[in-house]
Amino acid sequence: MKRKKVKTYLDTLMADKEFRERFEEEYQNLSISEQIVMARKAAHLTQAALAKRVHTTKSAVSRYESADYNKYSISLLNRIAHACKTNLRVLLIPLK
Repeated sequence: MKRKKVKTYLDTLMADKEFRERFEEEYQNLSISEQIVMARKAAHLTQAALAKRVHTTKSAVSRYESADYNKYSISLLNRIAHACKTNLRVLLIPLK
């Protein structure tokens, strides 16, 4: 017997194209910031130590690790990845 999926409030919101686009953009920013934190911690670096390696300030690293930050450049992400001894991989995924 096939069960009918219950439509949630989020399902209703995601049906709105503008909301979905904003949501996906914010989710991407959050994902990048979380990955920076995880890479930094896996490399056993403090924000200050990472800042020194990427030639910036501790407050800048704090901004990069914030979900509100959205000014990432490939160059910046490469410097962070290198400092954390990780690889940067950017994926372009086709829309559904």
